[in-house]
Amino acid sequence: MKIAIIGATGMAGTALYKESVSRGHEVTAIVRHKDKAVSLLGDGIKVIDKDVFELAKSDLEGFDVIVNAFATAPDKAYLHLDLATKLVSLFRETKSPRLFFILGAASLLDENGKLFLDTLKTVPDVASWISIPTEAYKTLNFLRSIENVNWVGVSPSSEFVAGEATIPVLGKDHLLTNSNGKSVVSSGTIAVAILDEIENPQFICTRFTVCNQ
Repeated sequence: MKIAIIGATGMAGTALYKESVSRGHEVTAIVRHKDKAVSLLGDGIKVIDKDVFELAKSDLEGFDVIVNAFATAPDKAYLHLDLATKLVSLFRETKSPRLFFILGAASLLDENGKLFLDTLKTVPDVASWISIPTEAYKTLNFLRSIENVNWVGVSPSSEFVAGEATIPVLGKDHLLTNSNGKSVVSSGTIAVAILDEIENPQFICTRFTVCNQ
């Protein structure tokens, strides 16, 4: 498949790029800094060196899947929703490319059915970063209103860390925990889960979540 990864030099994007290539897919990194992408991912990579908000439909319509691994600073967190809106607007009433959004854990529910975002708001010094999970929650709610675009979202566990892949455990709307009682997923594991979903779609116009085994 032809896969484009927005934010391919970030933690999630890098793991996703490597997993996609290892499975034989034709992968393009969409980044703002080509030199950084080459240093992280290798000289032979395909790159669209462009700000995501300057992308045109003609830049993207040749791909089978576009994975949005875009990241930004807390003071620009509203750009997550802006980018989702842009991508959806480009591909209304189309089945291809499939739009794959990496969302946050804030929209998941705990064992008591409480929104995890509400728990995050009680954490000390939350004001400096709470905009990111808040905007991710808004983005999911926006996507849930979309019926004429082929989209899917994935939420990590409460801890999302760099690391090698384990066997992914999938869920729907509740925080998952592993055998040690921890809600954690590595970048390698989420990359495996995303590629599994790309190759064998199970979740259509909905969100799923992933935890390390």
